[in-house]
Amino acid sequence: MTRLDVRDVTVRFGGVTAVNAATLSADGGQVTALIGPNGAGKTTLFNVITGLQKPTAGRVFLNGDDITQTPTHRRARHGIARTFQRLEAFGSLTVEENIRVAADAIRSKNARPSRVTGDLIRRIGLERYAHARADSVPTGVARLVELARALAIDPKLLLLDEPSSGLSETETEAFGKLLRDMAAQGRAVVIVEHDMTLIMRVSDRIHVLDRGVLIASGTPAEVQADPAVRKAYLGEDGDSAVDVDEHSSPTLVMPEATTEAESGSWF
Repeated sequence: MTRLDVRDVTVRFGGVTAVNAATLSADGGQVTALIGPNGAGKTTLFNVITGLQKPTAGRVFLNGDDITQTPTHRRARHGIARTFQRLEAFGSLTVEENIRVAADAIRSKNARPSRVTGDLIRRIGLERYAHARADSVPTGVARLVELARALAIDPKLLLLDEPSSGLSETETEAFGKLLRDMAAQGRAVVIVEHDMTLIMRVSDRIHVLDRGVLIASGTPAEVQADPAVRKAYLGEDGDSAVDVDEHSSPTLVMPEATTEAESGSWF
């Protein structure tokens, strides 16, 4: 089932076009990746989907319903949740309290917010930090707190912006499995991520943005082989920056990520 349908979305800031007529979709039960070089418009597009940024043109549909003009808080109640590239935890609250805030916000769905909170803490492995202030935990743990808070509203569409940043290699592997588990429950999971190893391992479909333009869509294998994608990431000489060994498919090597100036608060 198609959960998210973005049709011809354009975003302009003055004379700058951040997103140019982007059309993409994300299905329930799948992990969909949105990738592209730094500044490609990925977070801007996320902001349009979640209602933090009004599009200059185009429409956004959730489960077939047009939500282009729907306020952010109502999109959350309709089943959209997200995390942010820049951490947005409530620093003075504990990890447990951060998750409980979200569970309490959707009481009509969560008859027992305390049980929902406890289940998520155990499922994501946050027991050790449950009573620690959110501004005192390591960055990787804070990322998982944001994920748990998003899951507390039981979303049908989950958008994750750079969620593996700060995670160790072992934590990233476990996180990849968690992504697949979340999708297996029927959610549409959409992820913006610079870790191409993670993306190629967990994604069912990948959309690629370059300077606001959607230049490719397809399976991981199709996207890796696409000349336009290789050029966008690597310049004209794409062959030199592709990691190949005899037992695996080529994997694009990404440049170091830089922070796109996007922020906000979901709840």
